[in-house]
Amino acid sequence: MTVIDNAVYVAGRRAASPPTLARTAAALSEHGGFAWVGLYRPEAVQLNILAAEFDLHPLAVEDALLGHQRAKLERYGDTRFLVLRPARYLDESETVEFGEVELFVGKNFVIAIRQAESPDLAAVRERLEGTPDLLGRGPLGVLYAILDRVVDDYVPVIAGLQNDIDEIEAQLFSGDRAVTRRIYDLSGEVMEIQRAVRPLVGMIETLRGELETEYGDDPGALELRRSFRDVLDHVIGVVQLADEFRQTLQNALTVHATLVAQQQNETSLAQSEQTKRISSWAAIIFAPSLITGIYGMNFAHMPELESPWGYPLALVGMLAFAGALFAVFRSRNWL
Repeated sequence: MTVIDNAVYVAGRRAASPPTLARTAAALSEHGGFAWVGLYRPEAVQLNILAAEFDLHPLAVEDALLGHQRAKLERYGDTRFLVLRPARYLDESETVEFGEVELFVGKNFVIAIRQAESPDLAAVRERLEGTPDLLGRGPLGVLYAILDRVVDDYVPVIAGLQNDIDEIEAQLFSGDRAVTRRIYDLSGEVMEIQRAVRPLVGMIETLRGELETEYGDDPGALELRRSFRDVLDHVIGVVQLADEFRQTLQNALTVHATLVAQQQNETSLAQSEQTKRISSWAAIIFAPSLITGIYGMNFAHMPELESPWGYPLALVGMLAFAGALFAVFRSRNWL
């Protein structure tokens, strides 16, 4: 809820620093050039003052106040309204934090509203004030510099995601079940990057087309078109890498599911082998148990009890029966 900076620039130099937002339009009328207002999470009162000063469209003002917008470029008369989704990689938590920047870009003003800690637009302003030629190109020069900073900030994010993916690929074969959750979370962050970056391709192409239509072969416009083209090349590179990351993570999830299924099959096979062994030994033990059970019934009239060969025959029968079962089970690799 802070006015970060409020200045009027003429020919690439700061000509005035209005003390209040309500004095910005008056200072602009007095000095000419263009105004650049930087805000951090403004209150509705502050934004409404600027809306009255620069005739901002109510729908765009409402979007800026509500926040949580998708990346987009809209035009209301001579004013462009852009929403950018900057990002930064947090090493401590290995996550990506997304911010939001709204820009109102008119013929003689830029209103930049930052809703998160990044990007550092004060550093962008400092850079431009050190390069009057670029600042002298007016609001579109400021727009280019902000876009360039947002896109540059995607580079360490991509590097952080690449490192996480490399770790996941190593973790896949370690047997760690937590890798599933990590793949799922990282896939969500990659999709957020895609949603933040992909619209920039169309937005920058539109801006380049408008520059060509409105300014033709003007040298300053041609240079700006080249600058936007450079940013576009970087954006396309980030989009391609994000697409590759998403495909890699989908493949990793498939591989992990295959490994888990393989482990489950191996466990099932091992359990099946144990079941075979237990069943085989149970059958082998059943043979002598059957014979001893018969002789243990204690009937009064059991003729074989009176035979002198009854006991050895019973032992031989038990051993033969058990041995035959053992040979059968062994031949089938159950034992």
